[in-house]
Order: sequence, then structure tokens, then C-alpha cells
Amino acid sequence: MNYTDEELTELELLLLRKREELQSIAASTSRAAEPVALDQTRVGRLSRMDALQGQAMAQESVRRQRIELQRVSLALARLRESDYGFCLSCGESVSLQRLRVDPCATQCVDCASMRERT
Repeated sequence: MNYTDEELTELELLLLRKREELQSIAASTSRAAEPVALDQTRVGRLSRMDALQGQAMAQESVRRQRIELQRVSLALARLRESDYGFCLSCGESVSLQRLRVDPCATQCVDCASMRERT
């Protein structure tokens, strides 16, 4: 299936919006992922534990955002190289509906389903 110029523009806008959103979230999350001060005179033991747990959750969130940003960047690169919208496993077209839901999708529904079963 070949996508129309309008569909490709729509998908590119989805990817660019997603990248902008992720960058905005990353900017606000990065402060929470900074090291926690272990000054016992200012913070009690339970408060430090809460702070450490919050830091760990923020670090995981930053890690996931980086992965998602990388997926968006790769999808934009494929779009520019005219490789976008084709399954990396079988080479068939990825449905437009699937790309509208996840514009970073790299597999058709059949290949993604097979991958999940294994």
C-alpha cells in the first residue's frame, strides 16, 4: 500500500507532535531524577526513602522517554528515506490505522502478533 502525500504529512505531524510532547515531559522529569541529598539533619529516614523511591521512578521515566524519543527519531528518518510504513519483519505495508495509533510502529499487525506469542 502506498500512502498519499496527505497521509504521510498527517503521520509526520503526529510524529513531530509526539517528539515535542516527549521533549517537554523530559524537561520537567529530569529534575526529579537528580541525586537525592542524604543530609539526615534535614530529612528523616522515611522521607529519604520516599525521595529515593521518587528518584528511581523518575529515572525509569526518563529512560522510557529516551527510548520513545529514539523510536520517534527513527520513524522520522524512515519517513524521509521513504522506508516508512513498511514492516521491518516481512516488508508488507503497515496499515494506516495502526500508524495513526502508533506512528512509530515498525511491524504489521500479523508480525507484531507473532512476536508477542513467542
